Amino acid sequence: MQFAENAKKERTAMKAESQGRMVSSVKKSSVGFLAVTGILSAIAYILMWIEFPIPFLMPPFIKFDFSDFPALIAAFALGPVSGILVELIKNILHSFSSGSFGVGELSNFILGASFAGTAGFIYQRNKTKKGAIIASVVGAVVMAAISYPSNLLVVYPFYYNFMPKEVVLSAYQLILPSIDSIEKALLVFNVPFTFVKGMIDVVLCLLLYKGVSPFLHKLNGEG
Repeated sequence: MQFAENAKKERTAMKAESQGRMVSSVKKSSVGFLAVTGILSAIAYILMWIEFPIPFLMPPFIKFDFSDFPALIAAFALGPVSGILVELIKNILHSFSSGSFGVGELSNFILGASFAGTAGFIYQRNKTKKGAIIASVVGAVVMAAISYPSNLLVVYPFYYNFMPKEVVLSAYQLILPSIDSIEKALLVFNVPFTFVKGMIDVVLCLLLYKGVSPFLHKLNGEG
């Protein structure tokens, strides 16, 4: 009888210890997840300010930056949720001082989240170099496709309050006179630009990911 009671107590103690280790592991993983996501969000926010126009190829109000590739790294290292959070945090921070009334940031978030989220989702199912390349390219295609309705229905209508539609169109016509509508301008200029921008972020991510991945996983409590 005594033996049975001691065995029961021992099983209970082992179960409690196991649960304690599990809770500790979950907490450690959560802290690591937040730490990595926060660091990459800060880097993305800084990169968002380092932007520049593409003369002779795009109107001057459309600028290029590298702020999406930290989100792509986050999506590969920790999953699509982390990538989307990086996009959300960087745009929230940027909205406080950009002067775009949050519309530019909303568009940037929609596009960036579709890019990082798609790539991260696909990569989680095939964690190989080939899988990363496929995931990244698909993510860039999705982002480019979404850029058309996002600009046509959300961003440009808002900016028409400050810059008449005709003025916006004329900026495109200075580059390609045959463009006779905003719809055509978005298809000819913005969609390809968004795809190329995504692919440049992909190249940067693939070049840097192998070097930073061990540090990110260690910080996340995986090593």
